Amino acid sequence: MPLGKTTVNQTPEEIEVALGENLRRLRINKNLEQKIVAERAGVSLRTLRNLESGNGSSLHTLIRFLRVLGRESWLATIAPIATIDPLMMTRYALPRQRASKPRKKTN
Repeated sequence: MPLGKTTVNQTPEEIEVALGENLRRLRINKNLEQKIVAERAGVSLRTLRNLESGNGSSLHTLIRFLRVLGRESWLATIAPIATIDPLMMTRYALPRQRASKPRKKTN
């Protein structure tokens, strides 16, 4: 199951499996064997296999894997920072430093 817009209805486990499948396809398209990628990433072959099969892995392993494949730029798309905040354009204020507490509802 490819990872895409259907992730809203997928469980975290299904997303892990889809991500692993996509990473495996990317590795194969680059004509790299698991053993070579594992060595270059500095992880064990078992760790790489776990990542590709969706059997749980760490963010650290994912980052190492993406670097070997030359795709670390994908990480910037996970949570992009808004470059323009329309509210800040309407007032003279410093950029927010923290989230505010929820306001209490009045009756």
